[in-house]
Amino acid sequence: MERSIKRFYAPAPATSALSPQEAEKKYPWMRWQILESTFLGYATFYLVRNNLAPAQAAFGDAMGYDKTMLGTIITATAISYGMGKFIMGGMSDRSNPRVFMATGLILSAICNFLFGMAQDYQAHLFLWSLNGFFQGMGWGPCGRSLGHWFALRERGTIFGVWNIAHNVGGAAIGALSGYLAKNYGWENAFIVPGIIALIGAAYLIWRLRDTPQSVGLPPVETYIKNHPDRALDFSGKSYKQDESSEHEPELLHHPEVEDPERELTTKELFLNYILSNPALWLFALCNFFVYIGRYSLLDWGPTYLAEEKGATLLQGGNSNTIFEVAGIFSTLLVGWLSDRLGGRRGMVSLLCLVPILGSVIAIWMIPPGHLYLDLFFFGVIGFFIYPPVMLLGVAGLDFTSKKAVGAAAGFIGLFGYAGRAVQGTGLGWIADNYGWNASLSAIAVCMVLAIVLLSFTWKLRPHS
Repeated sequence: MERSIKRFYAPAPATSALSPQEAEKKYPWMRWQILESTFLGYATFYLVRNNLAPAQAAFGDAMGYDKTMLGTIITATAISYGMGKFIMGGMSDRSNPRVFMATGLILSAICNFLFGMAQDYQAHLFLWSLNGFFQGMGWGPCGRSLGHWFALRERGTIFGVWNIAHNVGGAAIGALSGYLAKNYGWENAFIVPGIIALIGAAYLIWRLRDTPQSVGLPPVETYIKNHPDRALDFSGKSYKQDESSEHEPELLHHPEVEDPERELTTKELFLNYILSNPALWLFALCNFFVYIGRYSLLDWGPTYLAEEKGATLLQGGNSNTIFEVAGIFSTLLVGWLSDRLGGRRGMVSLLCLVPILGSVIAIWMIPPGHLYLDLFFFGVIGFFIYPPVMLLGVAGLDFTSKKAVGAAAGFIGLFGYAGRAVQGTGLGWIADNYGWNASLSAIAVCMVLAIVLLSFTWKLRPHS
């Protein structure tokens, strides 16, 4: 049984190489097909992950759950998602992303169906935590696919485009979930997205593919070396080897990759490329505090605006939509910019956190009755928070083997969702006992700590 499962999820084998003429014609559109399918697939994951927050007020009122109980669901889910992203990330490095990612969507859809039908707190806590674990099957296969189809020099630009999937999915479900909860009952805020997720799983099986070698194409490094004008950093040039580690702190040197095409064993993957990698530890710690800032507003923003600023349920859900849409434009620009700066992801991330800190303080100071100002600063935070979220994940890919990108992303994501877990219960408890102003001050402190940590990455950039 175990052997059959491993065969089912095993990476697709290499096929007979196409002729140079066929490969040259096929490579560009296959790269766009991979980007398109991972983009839409990951956006669909968001429909069955972020649908709780916009429906939270209606769901909590209908079930009689207070903020601490809702916060416990958020915390448990964040922990399970962080563990799932770490465990599934390692598994995805040794799996076919086409099958692996589709399975994750199917399992999340089932959890959403059951959650919408359940009428008991323990069932809701268990099912949403289980959903969080299965959500960990989303990022890893995307990282594996993009890491194999796009070269290091393109990653900031490509992940800037791909990262918009977060915003597209988040914005769509922010509006859809609030609308369904208000007009058709909170249950449909989970059942309808579950149906869409099943359609998304079928789409992934149809469109997504594994490595270039699995469809008869050469490794992406060979392709870009032969066609530098087709690199999607739009420079037409390669990084100079002697500049790629300029002024890099010795403490943060990353492991050398002996054979970039060899599949790694589990022991090699975690011991040699993840746990012994100082750069990954630093980016992971930064991610802990960045995720507190991100999810404090996504998880609690609609509730905060309803209770403190007089927003309706629909207006509260719109805050999430504004937050997500605002991040679309910045990730495109900042991903490209980090490539042009030689892969200095930490430097660019730090610069983005400063206006976030100012916006949190502004929301704290704005009196009730000025909802348009609150929503404006939610948009400012959304504009600047998604570049660090994206760049810290890309940095994990930059500083390890492309055969370990799922595990690296899972490791950094584990710390991120530990941050979400802390804010889930922590901010709910602070709001219940000390008020929302105390919660906002805690968010501001976390942003300061993230800025301090990122200062150590100012000159850090990857080897070519």
